[in-house]
Amino acid sequence: MTDLTALDPTLAAHIAEHVRPADDLELLDAERELRPLPEDRFLDRELSWLAFNRRVLELAEDPDLPLLERVRFLAIFASNLDEFFMVRVAGLKRRIATGIAVTAASGGSPRQVLEAISDEAHRLMARHAAVFAEQVQPALTTEGITLVRWDELGESEQDRLRKFFRRQIFPVLTPLAVDPAHPFPYISGLSLNLAVVVSNPATGKEHFARVKVPPLLPRFIAVDASGRPSAPDVQAASLERGPMSFVPVEDVISEHLEQLFPGMEVQEHHTFRVTRNEDVEVEEDDAENLLKAMEKELLRRRFGPPVRLEIADGISPRIRSLLIRELGVDEDEVYELPAPLDHTGLHLIADLDRSSLQYPRFVASTARQLAEVESATPADMFAKIRERDILLHHPYDSFSTSVQTFLQQAAADPQVLAIKQTLYRTSGDSPIVDALIDAAEAGKQVLALVEIKARFDEQNNISWARKLEQAGVHVVYGIVGLKTHCKLSLVVRQEGEGLRRYCHIGTGNYNPKTARLYTDHGLLTSDLEVGQDLTRLFNQLSGYAPKSRFHRLLVAPRSVRNGLIERIDREAAAARAGLPAWIKIKVNSMVDEATIDALYRASQAGVPVDLVIRGICALRPGVPGLSETIRVRSILGRFLEHSRIYAFASSAKAEDATFEGPEVYIGSSDLMHRNLDRRVEALVRIADAEQVGELLELLDESMDDGTSSWHLDSDGRWSRHHVGPDGPLVDLQAALINRQRRRPGTGR
Repeated sequence: MTDLTALDPTLAAHIAEHVRPADDLELLDAERELRPLPEDRFLDRELSWLAFNRRVLELAEDPDLPLLERVRFLAIFASNLDEFFMVRVAGLKRRIATGIAVTAASGGSPRQVLEAISDEAHRLMARHAAVFAEQVQPALTTEGITLVRWDELGESEQDRLRKFFRRQIFPVLTPLAVDPAHPFPYISGLSLNLAVVVSNPATGKEHFARVKVPPLLPRFIAVDASGRPSAPDVQAASLERGPMSFVPVEDVISEHLEQLFPGMEVQEHHTFRVTRNEDVEVEEDDAENLLKAMEKELLRRRFGPPVRLEIADGISPRIRSLLIRELGVDEDEVYELPAPLDHTGLHLIADLDRSSLQYPRFVASTARQLAEVESATPADMFAKIRERDILLHHPYDSFSTSVQTFLQQAAADPQVLAIKQTLYRTSGDSPIVDALIDAAEAGKQVLALVEIKARFDEQNNISWARKLEQAGVHVVYGIVGLKTHCKLSLVVRQEGEGLRRYCHIGTGNYNPKTARLYTDHGLLTSDLEVGQDLTRLFNQLSGYAPKSRFHRLLVAPRSVRNGLIERIDREAAAARAGLPAWIKIKVNSMVDEATIDALYRASQAGVPVDLVIRGICALRPGVPGLSETIRVRSILGRFLEHSRIYAFASSAKAEDATFEGPEVYIGSSDLMHRNLDRRVEALVRIADAEQVGELLELLDESMDDGTSSWHLDSDGRWSRHHVGPDGPLVDLQAALINRQRRRPGTGR
């Protein structure tokens, strides 16, 4: 063969510079993998959150869903948006005002992001109001559940409501005048208010006043077929006795304003509602007593600056201007909507006893492995956990007969010497807290790590912290600068010649109420390595152990991000080596740029990546040359998808040219900066092959094209796929309920 390079020195130089020998191909692949990623590779996190709430609204719009469940989704949409404004919008405005706001990862300036939020929020709130007024409210009327205004009531109903007003409402109202002697009153966040203009007949002079609708009053007052109003404790009574009407409480108050201002004439009245900055900030380094510092900050929360003003349409221009001026809001922070305002109160309607208009009743059953326990002694739970790890899937597996029973038996068992427990959020009548108190009073060593900075549960957690301390529980508040978000229980038990440790690691809170509404996973195990891991982690949280090393755990803020990226990179290397490679992840939100970039690199290497994300997703799937192998799905429905699962094709190193089978983790951490940098989180590796298969099957079903879900495209648009050519697609949650009901031993 002729050597062309000998004939053309220029060609020889070109080949020497640009063509790699065969043994350098691996290096070439590495260089190709590390080529610069595009600057526009991230979606905006705030707009992605609004897109999530839009998906909630789409459920309210779905005529195939039970009617009262559509009502509940309207209420959930409203409460979600309240929190978004109180925290995310308020935080962004605060950073802009103080000059510390930075350009978002999506490339938008802080003000551009704020403007985009305002535009989308206005559209969504108008759409939400229209769904209620044009779709849901007429459908409720058809079912004998009527939401009416005062003028639509009959004379006998109005008479009964007048008596109800005098007995139940009038005594708790406080009118506040605004004049030179009475400055404009403070308007508390999320309160419903009446702006009232009255005039003095003697002088003709007009005055402004504000009447707050007390939050302890029912949002809607029920009037049954006999015209009898219902007190708040019977609002959710059965409607089997006949049709029922509901009147907004502000309508009843408005009709009786003259009783609040005797001798004055009511000229006009309008409803309005203010949302304030209610995020809590505590500088722990400067706080001698975190408990007292948090209580002080909760008091300050009530006086945060306004970030949104909702007003009923038809408000007079002068009252509109007065509210904007006195509250100090900008025009784009004003949301003019059809009355009634504040649809969070629709939960009251959704709770009505109308089974034909709700999801079919579902009662969780005892987890299969726990249901096999034959005897009924306190050691049953421990005996079963000793046999093998037990994987729980709530709410399909009962929380009360698994985690709750585990802790209650630990408290009652004389062989149990110590219990260590994290508490992030729990219910007001928590049996978990009661079990810890019982254990402490029985003389056991009990440690409770209470996270009193859990947003909007701070006051509740402070109360429980004090109750636990009074019972003799060792209560600690974690590590300065970090929230303790991991879900961990550790029970130390005397058995034979030594001690055995029993552990629970979960994806959800120790809250029996939300455990019936949230989908979460948990692991019960007596594995030696997990017991050592939890012992070290609790010592780190309650004492000083900054260099702890773990066997089956990844722990934030030290090793979750790095550990996950290491495994993502391992899949990329395996794909380049021709070995099996894939990544499957289920989380609530994905925002962390470093992790997203690692997934982009894996996709460029050819790794199939499946992501099930309920809420925020800043990753762009399906971008040519960047994320062609990445698919993103979102599942919303009867239960709130809350579990976090991280799965990788192999636990082997690519350079070993082996394939050792999938590696799967569950735990408390989402892929957000707060989880990876500012919280203590824990992921545990699932060791049982059958349980690994169970989790992978769930992920595959979630991603299946035959499953009802939302699909994310590269432009950040979510599209709902719930009907196929052969009819409705599979509702995954309903399928899991049916599977649980068919399980042997459930009695169904």
